[in-house]
Amino acid sequence: MRDLVRRIDGEQGRLDVLVNDVWGAERLIEWNVPVWEHSLEQGLRMLRLAVDTHIITSHFALPLLIKNEGGLVVEMTDGTAEYNQNNYRLSLFYDLAKISVIRMAWAQAQELRPRGCVAVALTPGWLRSEMMLETFGVEELNWREATAIQPHFVISETPRYVGRAVAHLAADPEVARWNGRSLSSGGLAKVYGFTDLDGSQPDAWRYLVEVQDPGRPADATGYR
Repeated sequence: MRDLVRRIDGEQGRLDVLVNDVWGAERLIEWNVPVWEHSLEQGLRMLRLAVDTHIITSHFALPLLIKNEGGLVVEMTDGTAEYNQNNYRLSLFYDLAKISVIRMAWAQAQELRPRGCVAVALTPGWLRSEMMLETFGVEELNWREATAIQPHFVISETPRYVGRAVAHLAADPEVARWNGRSLSSGGLAKVYGFTDLDGSQPDAWRYLVEVQDPGRPADATGYR
């Protein structure tokens, strides 16, 4: 990371936006397994991937970012602060990993504010990633076929949706209003007016609370 930041400094002379999205622990999670039965090695590695990597990145990258006012740090996570504080994420290690990133964004916001820079936590909704599509045996063109396996996949969104959220944050001259906040792609879509690739605005975290978690039939009407 030190070498990468030096390269950015040498080539660009500045760093305006840092999207901290290091993860890669999908295959380490043991869902619905209590901490005393979960692999300790895998659980601790999950935390290192979720927390240590983000701290290391910020440690080396922020000195370049704060050279100019207006810098933006986007800490990518899964779940909003409100949702994660009120819902168990089906694994102690995963739960800690994702809530920690939200707190990390808040803490960095306190340190960056005096320097005219901003840090936020940002979550996509149910992300239609390549790995998720592969899990359901579908592709982006026919993703709706996966709802036969998991009906609530109807609320899913492409990676472009949260990417557009980042782009709008970076272009917002009043981005400081979000400093320290926990944000979502669906929530920001309502503010900035952008859509997913199909022209819809999936609001997954509201859907989870109002439809999926209460056990209601899958129906994204009014949620995308």
